[in-house]
Amino acid sequence: MVDAHDHICWGGGHHHHGGHDLSVHQLSARYGEVEALSGISFTATCGHTLALIGPNGAGKSTLLNLLAGLLRPSGGTMMWNNAPLHDTRYEIAYMPQRTEVNWQFPISVRELVEMGRYPATGLWRKLSRHDHEIVDKALEALNLTDLQKRQIGALSGGQQQRAFLARALAQEAHILLLDEPFTGLDVPGTESLATLLRSLAAEGRLIIASHHDLSTATRIFDYTLLLNRRPIAYGATAEVLSEANLFTAFGKRNITTTA
Repeated sequence: MVDAHDHICWGGGHHHHGGHDLSVHQLSARYGEVEALSGISFTATCGHTLALIGPNGAGKSTLLNLLAGLLRPSGGTMMWNNAPLHDTRYEIAYMPQRTEVNWQFPISVRELVEMGRYPATGLWRKLSRHDHEIVDKALEALNLTDLQKRQIGALSGGQQQRAFLARALAQEAHILLLDEPFTGLDVPGTESLATLLRSLAAEGRLIIASHHDLSTATRIFDYTLLLNRRPIAYGATAEVLSEANLFTAFGKRNITTTA
């Protein structure tokens, strides 16, 4: 497990101890003629966890794809430390939904984590001793050293999530974007991942994740952006997830979880 006093930013010159700001202003996106998101604005800082919550089709994955640079916005701005967010792509790590990953792909845990070094080294350059040391530390931090030769499909769901987080640590990313990271995990796996995400945030990272289980949101996430294609509420999780706000987002009362 990560020690909160051992910030995992091991490369040359990217050390960070919190305080970096992500500012999103009037962000919008379209798929052809369909408006997927409109008017999304919020500010978040490193050292915190942020949940994206809303019904199916609300635009949670679309927003993550915009932040990750996988989708071009139709309007608005995304700023990181007063500069365009994607000017420093190595600082952003994206973890897709587990259902989007080909777990039969013949790659080991270590090889997956090594991919986190590609933004710094380039795809075809051989990893240096320094790069291998960073990979070793990421594997150790996520308790994956003994599993590093195992094929990723042979891991449990929780171990698979840890492997992708280790890749993000090897990348030395400050913003971690996670698409439904708790889906498919049992209760112990959920608690373990929640503890890990809070630990990574405490080290000075910004964790942004789409999330569907309202019963666990307040324990995991400091802040929540409630949306349904447009922003409904943003702020401290317990305040945002009020019955009135949830009724506006989902259109029904007494909601405990969402699909």
